[in-house]
Amino acid sequence: ERTFDVGIAEQHAVTFAAGMAAGGLKPFCSIYSTFLQRGYDQLVHDVALQKLPVRFILDRAGLVGADGATHGGTFDLSFLSCIPDMMICASSDEAELVNMIHTLAKIDDCPTALRFPRGDIYGDVEMPVEPRFLEPGKGRIVREGRDGSLAILSCGDRLRESLKAADELEKLGISATVADARWVKPLDIKMLGWLATDHRAIITVEENSIGGFSAQVHQALFEGGYLDAYAGHTPVALRSMTLPDRWIDHNDPYLQYDDAELNAKHIVAKAVALLERVGKKVDVDAGAIVS
Repeated sequence: ERTFDVGIAEQHAVTFAAGMAAGGLKPFCSIYSTFLQRGYDQLVHDVALQKLPVRFILDRAGLVGADGATHGGTFDLSFLSCIPDMMICASSDEAELVNMIHTLAKIDDCPTALRFPRGDIYGDVEMPVEPRFLEPGKGRIVREGRDGSLAILSCGDRLRESLKAADELEKLGISATVADARWVKPLDIKMLGWLATDHRAIITVEENSIGGFSAQVHQALFEGGYLDAYAGHTPVALRSMTLPDRWIDHNDPYLQYDDAELNAKHIVAKAVALLERVGKKVDVDAGAIVS
């Protein structure tokens, strides 16, 4: 009585959910990320323009492996983040997913979206006994570095690879901070400001095409003046890791992300190159960093 299967009719699903929201219900519109593209016009005009609290639950975000490029959810952060009043979050594990669904159920004044990947749960995460409300626009520091050299800002399911990269960087004498954005929109401006002020370099990592999470971060840093160079202020060095500007062939998801250069070893390589760019020489063979 509370679930409606509208079949392969994404445009109808979106407007149907808009009607339910207008009638005072709490609709959760579950769609593969890639197929929300079909309902984009309805999302903009029937949901967002009316500021209706439809909750879009986007499965198969990022690279999905078995279903190939047609089913990859590689654009949603790009085409959703430009919509006024839209709030977007991305879960890094199953516990975060539970908390985010609970959070979206409490937001009744605007449309929201939650993206998560296809695949098995991690199974090593402590699940909440009671779901917790996650403050919109509030990220979290998962690991705090000791030397202020580098921050890795992860969005969604790349958090584990970011933490693996931090472990490898530690062996090279680089103590990296790792942050989980949680929210793509609104961004945690306070956390972002701290990362930019207290670190020499930032790398953003996401499972989305160019123009998504990293674009939001860049805009916020530009507008906040963190990238301005003037007397007494050295701007933070910034690099982004997104899906490449090409289609990724059908494969095992790990191998797809290897092809996309978004696994831990690629984050390490990007970090070393960026730190050397700002004047820190990393001796990879000796496992040491020289300022």
